[in-house]
Amino acid sequence: MFDSHLHLTAELFDEDVDEVVARAQAAGVSRMVTIATDPADAWTALAVTRRHAGVVGCTAGLHPHDASAWRTDTADSLRTLLTEPDVLAVGETGLDFHYDHSPREIQRAAFEAQLDLATEADLPVVVHSRDADDEMRDVLRHRGGDVRGVLHCFTGGDALLDAGLEAGWWVSFGGIVTFRSFDAPEQVRRVPWERLMIETDSPYLAPVPRRGRRNEPAFLPHVCERVAELRGARTDETAVRTTDAALSFYGLNRGSAGGAKRGT
Repeated sequence: MFDSHLHLTAELFDEDVDEVVARAQAAGVSRMVTIATDPADAWTALAVTRRHAGVVGCTAGLHPHDASAWRTDTADSLRTLLTEPDVLAVGETGLDFHYDHSPREIQRAAFEAQLDLATEADLPVVVHSRDADDEMRDVLRHRGGDVRGVLHCFTGGDALLDAGLEAGWWVSFGGIVTFRSFDAPEQVRRVPWERLMIETDSPYLAPVPRRGRRNEPAFLPHVCERVAELRGARTDETAVRTTDAALSFYGLNRGSAGGAKRGT
């Protein structure tokens, strides 16, 4: 299995990240991409990636919560990071109108600037979208065809899903699909296999039956099993297909257990 989105640099993993990665591999999660939320975090994520064979890459970007920190030197820092072979994507970027930690117009500007960086570097973009369906659809209509993207931990409406699929983007589902409150099983079925990924978003959003605990990549099998159930597919088929989709999205190939990192 491939955990396409997790945060191994989160403070909750400070004491035992090596053990977390080992448990994930023992659970059959042989590949992981650790996602950064700002340039400093990206350098830490790069170090984690280089220390663990199962962490096949990381990202570099600025989360919408922190969009107010965007400056010219932010773009310069990210541009430098994007030249590193183990940095596989721009992100996590996007729009979050639920918390509004940064003004919406500033979120949009920082997001657009990071789409520019992804296009410039010829890398995909990892996108966070929460309670911002209309604005995100507008971005997808105008920019979606310019860059390869994923709507991660998807919780949007059908119209946003349609816009993402029409733009040729990938869609990723996490532990929320296991929650009793999850009420959109048809969305999981509508995403083509070749653009369907799974994730934990660790250390957040632990899946059933691990609710109330710190989430870990070792819990990805619960997500995989639920996605398989919703699609009427075998779990082993779902593991292989979603791994193939993630390898394709991140520009990796299947030549080794850890994948072939960009530039090798």
